[in-house]
Amino acid sequence: MASAWWPCLALALFSSLAASGFPRSPLRLLGKRSLPEGLVDGIEIYSTKINCKVTSRFAHNVITTRAVNRADKAKEIFFEAELPKTGFITNFTLTIDGVTYPGNIKEKEVAKKQYEKAVSQGKTAGLVKASGRKLEKFTVSVNVAAGSKVTFELTYEELLKRHKGKYEMYLKIHPKQLVKHFEIDVHIFEPQGISTLDAEASFITNDLLGSALTKSFSGQKGHVSFKPSLDQQRSCPTCTDSLLNGDFTITYDVNRESPGDVQIVNGYFVHFFAPQGLPVVPKNVVFVIDVSGSMSGRKIQQTRDALLKILEDVKKDDYLNFILFSGDVTTWKDQLVQATPENLQEARTFVKNIRDQGATNINDALLRAIHMLNKAQEEHVVPERSTSIIIMLTDGDANTGESRPEKIQENVRNAIEGKFPLYNLGFGRNMDYSFLERMALENHGLARRIYEDSDADLQLQGFYEEVANPLLTSVQVEYPDNAIQDLTQNNYQHFYDGSEIVVAGRLVDEDMNNFKADVKGHGALSDLLYTKEVDVKETEKALKEQDYIFGNFIERLWAYLTIEQLLEKRKNAQGEEKENLTAQALDLSLKYHFVTPLTSMVVTKPEDNEDQTAIADKPGEDAEARSAIPSTAYQVSYQPPQNPYYYVDGDPHFIIQVPEKDDAICFNIDEDPGMVLSLIQDPVTGLSVNGQIIGDTRDSSDSNTTKTYFGKLGITNAQMDFRIEVTTEKITLWNGAVPTTLSWLDTVMVTQDGLSVTINRKKNMVISFGQGVTFVVVLHPVWKKADFLGFYVVDSHRMSAQTHGLLGQFFHPFDFEVSDIHPGSDPTKPDAIMVVKNHQLTVTRGSQKDYRKDTSMGVKVNCWFVHNNGEGLIDGVHTDYIVSSLF
Repeated sequence: MASAWWPCLALALFSSLAASGFPRSPLRLLGKRSLPEGLVDGIEIYSTKINCKVTSRFAHNVITTRAVNRADKAKEIFFEAELPKTGFITNFTLTIDGVTYPGNIKEKEVAKKQYEKAVSQGKTAGLVKASGRKLEKFTVSVNVAAGSKVTFELTYEELLKRHKGKYEMYLKIHPKQLVKHFEIDVHIFEPQGISTLDAEASFITNDLLGSALTKSFSGQKGHVSFKPSLDQQRSCPTCTDSLLNGDFTITYDVNRESPGDVQIVNGYFVHFFAPQGLPVVPKNVVFVIDVSGSMSGRKIQQTRDALLKILEDVKKDDYLNFILFSGDVTTWKDQLVQATPENLQEARTFVKNIRDQGATNINDALLRAIHMLNKAQEEHVVPERSTSIIIMLTDGDANTGESRPEKIQENVRNAIEGKFPLYNLGFGRNMDYSFLERMALENHGLARRIYEDSDADLQLQGFYEEVANPLLTSVQVEYPDNAIQDLTQNNYQHFYDGSEIVVAGRLVDEDMNNFKADVKGHGALSDLLYTKEVDVKETEKALKEQDYIFGNFIERLWAYLTIEQLLEKRKNAQGEEKENLTAQALDLSLKYHFVTPLTSMVVTKPEDNEDQTAIADKPGEDAEARSAIPSTAYQVSYQPPQNPYYYVDGDPHFIIQVPEKDDAICFNIDEDPGMVLSLIQDPVTGLSVNGQIIGDTRDSSDSNTTKTYFGKLGITNAQMDFRIEVTTEKITLWNGAVPTTLSWLDTVMVTQDGLSVTINRKKNMVISFGQGVTFVVVLHPVWKKADFLGFYVVDSHRMSAQTHGLLGQFFHPFDFEVSDIHPGSDPTKPDAIMVVKNHQLTVTRGSQKDYRKDTSMGVKVNCWFVHNNGEGLIDGVHTDYIVSSLF
């Protein structure tokens, strides 16, 4: 039910070095503006862009900032961005003088070991820490040489949740200096159609409103752009400081002609449900209020003010009661009473007289409330078609009566028996918030922190507004049997007005024609059934035609929602169940490259001529509660590049080294000549490698024995606008549109900024993109009229965590276990059981050849062979990697 929040971008620039003596180009005399605009301590931030694509509520956000060090000495630049706590960082890259240093998502324990090694070095680095009510701050620093340029690019994704009838995107802007090119560019695509769209900012003047801010929507598309000029950014006509300091908010909603919408792409679906115009279900609510001594002063006054406001919103068909607890438990009435004008007036008098006193007896207060609600239902004091909720507010830990959190949890769980939700509000910071959260989650509710600020009463009132209007109870979302798998949560105790239910999953059969979804629930007057049927192919076609869509967004939305729900279930799990939930969430976090509480992002960057690693963790809510940054991150440690080898050679044989096991895995791909396979695809660095298969041209009377090899390779660096086509006859290089052709009969080296190509006559060629990416192509002159190629990755540590392809997917750490080694069909090649990527496979011990150093004889490499085109080892199936062309 929480609203969605967007990042605060703040670039803080610090340096201990004075800027002096830096040669500058002649400038016209402009008085105080003779220095470059936006120059602070020798650093110029010349571009900041926040690019957001929202498709079906799923937001993909990229923050890009470019800076140049105009001082004559190296400077340290700090990049800061505040992100929504509900968002997952998916990537961060540094680009320094054209060389990109990507981030990689790793299991938190791996990063923790790097942190421990770094403690003695006293380095500083990137971090994500608690920042505010709904934000967390990402910070990273890098040392930039004089005259050098640096680009910071941070990407995060988030599912926007509907809140009080709107999707709200909140952007806190604070660049701290004038920026030559500053832009916020937001594109929204909603298949249901957009019904409202607005954007506003606390700092926008009439001048900015008229020219810098534009907003529009039509049909399914919406667009918001904020692009102030340098003069429009000034806090006054002659000032050099920026007025861009405050809140930038975008709100929108979609058409609600149908209560639900189903969207399907590539075998994944998402189902949105939000009916309109239903009568509100009467509710029976008990407010359980902490009045212990720690609630004295402003807290108790704000609580009284909030309850008085809430009483104004209670509906006449509702029933209510108040329970106050300190060391003792006091009730306003012996049972629930209807919200008649007389009773509400009496309730106001009671609230005004609430006073703080004594200790904190949470256990007895909650059990009293549960008993009161159960009794009201059993004795038909309340309407049959009504729903019950408990809202508890406390600012401390239980310290009298039953004070053991786990026992209180057990008592409450056994008393409620899943019949109604418990909402726990934690006031301030001095309490065990994780206990409140666990107890709420296992009783179908949620926990919310109430910040001890001047608006605490408004926070309390705002929460009540979220749950004030239940439209349905006992909601079940159902799909045809055996048609779907890996379903996210599909049952809800309450559906509240202004919110939305989101369910995602996978289709068992991607070729199914029709998809049907049923939603059942109890309404205020009767039971209701909503049915939605869609044509799978038509729905998929309509979505794929939209250029607003980023990648496999529904699959990522499903992964996001699944991880979020697994992490919530994990909070109350124990033993084997907790281990299984952790393993599932970790596996998805690594596969989809999300920084979650189980993973850390490792950013390898240059500093002092060493590789430095910035560890970024996502903080937990309880870390914020106690004003503590988690101790497993936020330092730079030395991480020597690890260069395991990955290659494809021969028939074609793929070999993957796993250094942690001191072993290797291999597999073959059997495809027809002419097919092109994706070997490497990295959307962050812009590098891709594809290979085209050729057949064995030697005569063979048995067509079944025909072998295939790679005869062409296409290597692309999109960032450098550079391509290489390698065949068995020649090598063609394109720098932009200009081709250069070289022969395998040459011995030559070609270099340009960040690129080196070396051809060793009739043997191999070495291609290096900066320091950290090196490929070797081996020429095999084995036939009279035709040869074939081998492709080797000898260094990949600068490639990003989003790298994929038949080889590229293995650049990320993965593990396997081999057991039950036993004789196979070939006595010289034993079989075994391998567990890898949650699959159990039968593998065979064998060997392949490595031809990097000896192109004629090669070096024997032992490996475990995975059968059936690598099925179970590679992601998906091998046909997923067939592409249309070399480039």
